[in-house]
Amino acid sequence: MIVKADSVAQYLEQVDEPRKEAFNELRNVVKKNIPKGFEEVMNYGMIGYVVPHKLFPAGYHCDPKLPLPFINLAIQKNFIALYHMGIYAQPELLKWFESEYPKHCQSKLDMGKSCIRFKKVTDIPFKLIEALVKKMSAKEWIDLYQANFMKSQKKK
Repeated sequence: MIVKADSVAQYLEQVDEPRKEAFNELRNVVKKNIPKGFEEVMNYGMIGYVVPHKLFPAGYHCDPKLPLPFINLAIQKNFIALYHMGIYAQPELLKWFESEYPKHCQSKLDMGKSCIRFKKVTDIPFKLIEALVKKMSAKEWIDLYQANFMKSQKKK
């Protein structure tokens, strides 16, 4: 499913009915629990939670005109996706999430580098996502991003 939207409201209008309630709940969990400093925007064709340029003027190294991405939510053809850059950048956070997941959900964790896929809406562990979202402040994300990006830039 490809959603073409210029605003969060437009994106939400296009979510298919069988997944609309779960997707809205996932969005609400993120919005209510994400630390101050992040902003909700459309980002890479998804709903994104980013560090705005006013807090991190350098922006995203891949395209400095864009704010620094942190979490994205998307409706895909066969699943709902939550992309969490902190999990990708911080091995301890990934380890925590992987160890906590079975305590909240009976289905097997379906995950890529930063993408957590939920094929069944009943398998979304909202309490675990709430805890995950709270774990990193905007400043902590900026510091981690800069440490990882600078390390990779020095290798070039």
